[in-house]
Amino acid sequence: MLMVQGWVRLAPEAMPEFRKIGATMIAATNAEDGCLHYTFAEDVADPGLVLISERWRDQAAIDAHSKAPHMAEFLAAMGALGPQGMDVRLYSGEELTKLA
Repeated sequence: MLMVQGWVRLAPEAMPEFRKIGATMIAATNAEDGCLHYTFAEDVADPGLVLISERWRDQAAIDAHSKAPHMAEFLAAMGALGPQGMDVRLYSGEELTKLA
């Protein structure tokens, strides 16, 4: 399993539009073959900070996701929102243990 974790910073006033495009992206991506989990979350203590959480079966699934039409549409819409910073990292998850 591969995991993607990260964040993107938007102006707080961009969040209503982000919620719309983010909900569309979440639904389309979770329907992709190989997607185990895909979501965004707003940091409750830091307006405009969006947290990214993804789990994928393998690299091939991530590669297919990066070429999906909804990914291109999402990236274009995000560009229009003017992200102020971003940090996204890929992790290999060899073992999964439920903590709660």
